[in-house]
This record gives sequence, C-alpha cells and structure tokens, in this order.
Amino acid sequence: MRDTFYARHGKRWLDLTLALIALVLLAPLLAILALLVRIFLGGPILFRQHRTGFGKQPFTILKFRTMTDARNEHGQLLPDSHRLTRFGKFLRATSLDELPELFNILKGEMSLVGPRPLLPRYDAYYSERENLRFELLPGLTGWAQINGRNDLPWDARLECDAYYAENVSFWLDVKILLLTFVKVLKRDNVQVDTTLVVPYLDEERQARSACAS
Repeated sequence: MRDTFYARHGKRWLDLTLALIALVLLAPLLAILALLVRIFLGGPILFRQHRTGFGKQPFTILKFRTMTDARNEHGQLLPDSHRLTRFGKFLRATSLDELPELFNILKGEMSLVGPRPLLPRYDAYYSERENLRFELLPGLTGWAQINGRNDLPWDARLECDAYYAENVSFWLDVKILLLTFVKVLKRDNVQVDTTLVVPYLDEERQARSACAS
C-alpha cells in the first residue's frame, strides 16, 4: 500500500539529500567522464532529450553522450548501433551515462526512484492502469529496473511501474536503491543498444491493434 505522506513529502527530502551527497562525492568522476566524452565523442558532452514526467509534463533529461553524429551520404543520422562507440558502450554498460540525471533530481524533475521517464511519442499508448506511472516523478532507477530492466517486455515493465505507484514507501525505495547498486556492479540485464531488445512501445501497440482489428 502506498505511503501517501512519504510520497508527497519525505521522498523529495530523500532525493535532495542523497543527490547532493552523490554530486559532491562524484564530482571528480563526473569531471573525468565529461573530459573523456569530449575527447572520444566531441561536443556536446551532454545528451539532452525530451521525456514525459510527472503529470505527463515534458522535461529535458540529461545524460552523458554515448553516440557520435555520424551520418550517411544524404545527411541522415546512421542507426544507433552504428553511432554507438566502444566508450559509449562502456558508459551504458556501467550506467555511468545516467549520472547527469542527478541534476534533474535536484531540479525536481526526477526522483532517485520511480518509473523510468519515457519518450513523449508513447503518451497516447498507455492503459488507464499504466498511467499511474505519471502520479510520481520519474526515477533514476525503479522497480522495473531491478526486475529485468530492458529485458522485460513492455507489458511487464509498465506493470512494474504501476505496482510501484501503488506501493511506494520509504522501505521500498531503500530496497530498490540497494538492489540497483548490486545490479550495476554485476551489470545485470544491461543492454547497450536497447533497439535490439524490444521494439518502440508505440510501434508494438500499433501492430497489436492492427492484428486485433
């Protein structure tokens, strides 16, 4: 059962406290990673992308850049798998590319724990139950991330988000954070090129709808 007081008040204080501590402790690492991204991938250092957050409001997520801007002869960007560099794969495999999201947390756009923020193009394809994910700030990690991450099919992943929205509590967040730390160290369920694992949510559900009609 959801701890409403924690969800509305305590969760934000936990986010601010832990994010500030993490940024102070990780400042040298962040500086080194930023320099390496600049050397191996060029600028900009940060990857910015619109995602859907709390209340289905858009925000700009921050990550370390992992891909080049390589294009074909027509000036079109090459597929992700062709632009993902060896260093970029390392950043994704270790989840180090996600560290700039700590600034999203400080700004109040994200939480340490919550449903992962997804692309706005998916907004029209959630079920009523799956829309529970928008009652909370999106998270750096979440229940879905410790239960299979990108190896999960969309239905299972979004069900994990709905379960978390219904059961958010301090102790559940602590459990998720501890298990996330273990999984990052073991690199469990890490897929550096997610386009090779599951299709885009909107494309999958459009195809399902077409088959059902």
